[in-house]
Amino acid sequence: MKAVLPSLIFILSLSLFSGLANANKKPSMPGENIQKDNFYPRVKFETTMGNIVIELERRRAPITVNNFLSYVVRGEYDNTVFHRIVPNYIVQGGGYDADYKERKSKRTIYNESGNGLKNDAYTISMARKGDPHSAIRQFFFNAKDNDNLNPGRDWGYTVFGSVIEGTEVIDAMSMVETEYKAVVGFRDAPVENIMLKKASLLPEA
Repeated sequence: MKAVLPSLIFILSLSLFSGLANANKKPSMPGENIQKDNFYPRVKFETTMGNIVIELERRRAPITVNNFLSYVVRGEYDNTVFHRIVPNYIVQGGGYDADYKERKSKRTIYNESGNGLKNDAYTISMARKGDPHSAIRQFFFNAKDNDNLNPGRDWGYTVFGSVIEGTEVIDAMSMVETEYKAVVGFRDAPVENIMLKKASLLPEA
């Protein structure tokens, strides 16, 4: 019995240590292991108006970039529509299919608009509601320098990358004819659907 007792104490201590280690282990966040050592992942958008290549800023907006990449690699942005276009302002997409049915969404993410990146022309930012931390999957391209979307006394909109190829596609998208889409109650919806056919993570350089 005396020989068994120290062994039992050792096993219980080991179990307790393992439990504490697991309790203190930081939970993995969606997308953080996608090209995890690449601070500037690149994503290619194949759209019905041409191709766009985006370079992401993981160093400045890690939560936002990881979240975005998790949707990209699962094909969640494929066959979605650019549902809101305000001429010479923004081009928004990522949330609806061609019939304007909402795509599945995950949890909301923390607002990283104070990262020093500005909503300048040809940057990509997260769309959100009034709550500053309500961004989920929708994004928008800035078609011009939009200083009003940057943080000031209030939260801004998180910039997490920029267009490095295909700025002319953004220009063309931002000038299409729009209308009120009664089926979903959207203003500024393109008269003819502009589709994001496929979003692909490009190989590391």
